[in-house]
Parts: sequence; C-alpha cells; structure tokens
Amino acid sequence: MADDVITIDDLIRKVLSYSHDADIELLRKAYIFSSEAHIRQTRIEGSPYIEHPLAVAAILADMRMDTTTLAAALLHDTVEDSSATVKDIKTLFGNDVAFLVNALTKLSKMEFMTKEEAQAENFRKMLLAMAEDVRVILIKFADRLHNMKTLEHLPESKRKRIAAETLDIYAPIVNRLGIGWLKTEFEDLSFKFLLPELYNEITRKIAKRKEEQEGYLREVVEEVQKKLKEENITGKVSSRVKHSYGIYQKMQKQQITFEQVHDVLGIRIITDSKASCYTIMGIIHSLWTPVPGRFKDYIGVAKSNMYQSLHTTVIGPKGERVEFQIRTEEMNRVAEDGIASHWRYKEKGAFNEKDSRYISWLRELIQSQKEFADAKDFLEEVKGAVVPDVVYVFTPKGDIKDLPVGSTPVDLAYSIHTQIGHRCVGAKVSGKIVPLRYQLKNGDTVEIITSQAHGPSRDWLKFVVTQRAKSRIKQWIKAEERTQSVELGIRLLEAELKKHNMSNAMMKSDEVLEVAKALGVNSLEELFVSVGFGKISPQQVVNKLLPEKPVEEIVSKHAKPPAEQKGISIKGIDDILYHTAKCCFPVPGDNLVGFITRGKGVTIHNKKCHNLERLAIDDARLVEVEWKQEGETTYPARLLVEAVDKPGILANLSALVSSVNVNIRHLEASSTPDKTAHIGFILEVKDKKQLTALIQKIASVDGILRVKR
Repeated sequence: MADDVITIDDLIRKVLSYSHDADIELLRKAYIFSSEAHIRQTRIEGSPYIEHPLAVAAILADMRMDTTTLAAALLHDTVEDSSATVKDIKTLFGNDVAFLVNALTKLSKMEFMTKEEAQAENFRKMLLAMAEDVRVILIKFADRLHNMKTLEHLPESKRKRIAAETLDIYAPIVNRLGIGWLKTEFEDLSFKFLLPELYNEITRKIAKRKEEQEGYLREVVEEVQKKLKEENITGKVSSRVKHSYGIYQKMQKQQITFEQVHDVLGIRIITDSKASCYTIMGIIHSLWTPVPGRFKDYIGVAKSNMYQSLHTTVIGPKGERVEFQIRTEEMNRVAEDGIASHWRYKEKGAFNEKDSRYISWLRELIQSQKEFADAKDFLEEVKGAVVPDVVYVFTPKGDIKDLPVGSTPVDLAYSIHTQIGHRCVGAKVSGKIVPLRYQLKNGDTVEIITSQAHGPSRDWLKFVVTQRAKSRIKQWIKAEERTQSVELGIRLLEAELKKHNMSNAMMKSDEVLEVAKALGVNSLEELFVSVGFGKISPQQVVNKLLPEKPVEEIVSKHAKPPAEQKGISIKGIDDILYHTAKCCFPVPGDNLVGFITRGKGVTIHNKKCHNLERLAIDDARLVEVEWKQEGETTYPARLLVEAVDKPGILANLSALVSSVNVNIRHLEASSTPDKTAHIGFILEVKDKKQLTALIQKIASVDGILRVKR
C-alpha cells in the first residue's frame, strides 16, 4: 500500500477489486459518521484526523478483509474521541460492527499507574478480545502499522518506546499468525526508528548489492526457467531481497559483517503442486552443488504458523551462493497473509477448522491468563509463546509439538498440561531415559514419565526456557511456600504463647488481629505468613499482647505440656515443619541449631556448619533444637572420599558400607588426570556414633587418601 493520502473512493475501488458484491453503502455511511465525529481533530503533524481511519481501512482492504471489518476500522476511534456511543454504532451499523468498535474502544480507554502495567494489561485485553473475534486484533495491527508509518512526527522518546513495543510484541504475534508481509513491515519500521544509522547503512548496502547482482540473478533465473521448461514443469521464477531487519538479525546472531551475509538476495519458485516442489528441488541440486546443512523442508513439517516451503542454498555460477525458496501458490498465499489468507466468516468472525490451527496457542494462552493475577506475568507468557526459533518433537502417539530452541522435557510436560508438568519425574527420548535438563532436538520422540507423589523443584527454574513452565513452577512454589509459612507461623506463635502460659485460643482473637494491624499486616493469615517467613518474630507479637491485660486473665486453665515427638524437637513445639540442611547433613549426636528459613520452615544445621557464618542471621530467627531419637529412624549423611583410582575401588567401598548395615541413598564418582578418584556418598545412618565408626573403617582401606563429612 502506498503512503499517499487515501480517499473513500480509493478505499471503495480496493474493496470492489476483490469483492464485487461488497456492501459499499455501509462503508460510505461509516466514512461520513467518522468524518463528522473527527471534524475538529487533526493529527500531530496537522493533517485532518479522518486520514488515519481511512489509512487503517485501506491496509485491511489490502488484506482483502470484509466490509464489516473495514467499517469498524473507519469508526474505531469515534466512541473515544466524540459524543458517539456504542449504542449509536449498533443502531446505525449493526451488532458486528458495534462489537468490534466496542472491543477496540475498551483497549484504548484503560488507565494505569505505569507504562509497563499499561502495556501488559493492554495485551491481556487485546488477546482476550482476539479470542472472541480475530478481526479485533487485525484492526489493531492495521492501526499500529499506520501509526508506525507516521512515527517521525512524534518526540524521539515516544518514537523509541512505540518502536520497541512493536518489535518486542506486535511483530512476534503477527509472525505467529503467519502474516509474513506485516511482520516484515513491523520489523523494518521498528529498526528504522530504534537504530536509524544502522538501518540506513544496511538499506543502502542492500540496494547496492541488488544493483551489482541484478545481471547475475537474471542469468540464474533464466537457467532455472529453461530447465523447468525442458522437464515440462510449471514454475514462476523470480528474485527476492531479504529485508533489512532480517539481515541485521543474522549479522548479530552470527557475529558477521554485511559483506559476509550470503543470502541477501535469493530466488523464489512458485509451482502448482507439492510433488512439483520436490521435483524442482531435485533439479536445482542437479544444476548446482547444495551447501550442506542449508536444506530445510517446511513442507513435510510446517512451521507453527503454518508456513510451508522448501529452502536450499547452492553454490551457483561463479562460486556464488544462492538461496532458493520453493512453494505452491497456496503455500505462498499462506506465507504472506497467514490467518487472513482464507478467512471465512460465520457469526462474529468464528474460525473454520483451518483458521483454528493458527490460534491453538492463543486458546491455551487465554485459558492460562486466568491463573495470572499480574498482567506483566501474562505478558511474559505471551512473549514466550511467540518465539520464532523452535524445535519440533514428537509425542509417542506421533503428534508434533513445537517448542523454543533449548527446551527440555519439563517444558514439553508443561506445554501438554500444567498437572503433567507438576508430576513430571523423568523422560524417555527415543526409548532411552534422559535427564530432565536434556535439551530437546528436532525429531526427538519424547515420552513424559509422571508420578502423583511428585511436585516441581525450584532447581527446574535453572533450566526451563518456556515462560509457561517458569510461571507454573513459580506459582506452585509460591503456593507451597505460603501454605508452609502459614503452618510454621501458627506453630511458632503457639509455642511463644505457651512460654507465657497463654491459651492457643488467643490466636484467633481480636487482640491478635489488632497486633497484626499494628505490625503492618491486615489479616491473621498474613500475620502467620509473615512470622513463617521470618519477617515478624513471634516474640514481637506476644510482647504486644502482654501489656494489654493482666497475665492472670489470659492464662489457660487447660494448658498442656509439650508432647513428646519423634525426630527433632524444636523449642517444645509439636510436629513442626522442618528439614535438615543439605550443606552439612546433621545426624543425631551432632550439636544442632535451627534457623527459620523463609518459605521453608525451620532448617536444621550442625552448629559447626560453615554456612551459618555467612547467613545474615538475627537472633529472632534462631530456635533451640534437640534430637528425640526413637526406634530405627535413619538420617541422611554425606561423606566425601578421595582415593587412588584403581580397579575395584568403588565396588570395595560399596560392599564395606553395606556390610555395616548402612544404606547408600546416592553415589557420585569422578576421576582426575592424576588418577585420584573423588567419590561422594549420601548414606542413611542412625546417629553420629555409627557414622564415625564407618568413617574409621573406610579410612583404613588400602588406597584411601582422605575421608570427610
């Protein structure tokens, strides 16, 4: 579409060129209504405002959209900018047009505290509207495109903000919907305003190379046409130019100069059938030598946005590299127009089966957005869902899943269902067990192994790459930590109340609620969470309670002494939430100290643990700990063994450990170039005495250099 001023007659001519029975009266009526609504308005550069909705409608006409969409485009700013109402629109133009205008008006009328919040909430609302009728987002795209084309009239800071937003979010979503030409426009226009000098330099170099290689490409095109004619194969052959942002991306990704980019110019062949595509590929490869690793078959396995084409690079005449794209007419139409290429309207822009393939990802997003209280988290999820570089993997049933490059089995599990992600314990790739951090490769067949008794690990956040997996894991951890913190907070407060002979019934009293508010929290639950997290100490709460009444009034007549319990006893509290520290693995017989760890309860350390020195511990978060050992309970302990690396050393040590009735829970071994073996055991022992005896036995074995906890 030209950037010249569009008139209503120009728009009508465009529409009649692809839809002879279009409702032209609807367009004229919408144009008149919009003109009157915007009559006193001008754009920032001084032009009449009506030029903007006309330009937006013309962009949509280039996409061959229906008159309902074009009428809504003409009217999209009227409700916001004039006294017109959605009811007026409905009366004059019908339900569909009113629905679209109302959806677009809601998007533009929102007010927020910060720009980030505004951007995030805008996209949440836009995608929700899009799920109901994709025409909403197509009008929004056309609106953004015209604004990008007139961006030079805005202040620089605003130009850069809008360009960055377009590049970060609009372009990837357009790409996911398969609208190739619009993605190119968004990327190049954003590039132009974000890095103007670099944009101008690359654009100039592209034009120069095109001029230099025009004759060369003509020779290649003629050679291909001649060969296709000989083989009696239909094929329209033309040269094409890679867009400037695509070249910039390649330069950045591969750390190369413009001169080292070989596929600035290429050749596209449009043929009549899928079979002809493969035949032509064979002909190209018979004429010139293909470059290894540069053949991509997107016909056999289409991209997630339904893009289909064969790509290959060959060493052409005079040793020059030439890239070919080979596709059918239908594939070319889908590659350029995507979801807009085969629009079929039912009620409210409903999808036919083919269209719905474009937006299965969107449906998942819409479903998942209900789980996000924070719109910024949802925006990150959207960004993660529209990444351009993907790997294709297969489920055991043969279904294809596309995931971002670098994805792991955990990412795949969460892409199938949140509960499958939560319960994932392992994975098989092509029948072999792989680690959960294994990076999936194109063509992998992946089976997810689950267990109902399993939950996500915080460690997963170190290797998952999809926003969906990250957000679900964080949500689960946050919910678990909150639950644990409430339980821990209650128990710590109960223990502190007992120390002062105060009844547990006080916990739900108005007095405690008043204390909570005085300490800056608004509910009892928030108070328990804050105590459990270590933000507020139980002493602070009880100290505020003590002056309120004489102690004798709040002494419980039924106070019970602390109950005996198995395992570890913490400050006389029954059944408290605790775990032993994995840095020192304390066992019965060690001197212990408890530390309130935020979100995890009480962590039990050996008093000699080196980590205690570097933890920022205040006394309010330390608790007294003692062992109360019963029966045959065992505890994990870690041993590190250094030995001479010789045959049988590992087997001998394992046999020795088993001979004293100690179970090996985990074992790791490695060897250094100087033939020293490093062996790490996690053992299950009854107490320090049993562990000390085992250490002495291991130390006496021939070839052992050192044993330590």
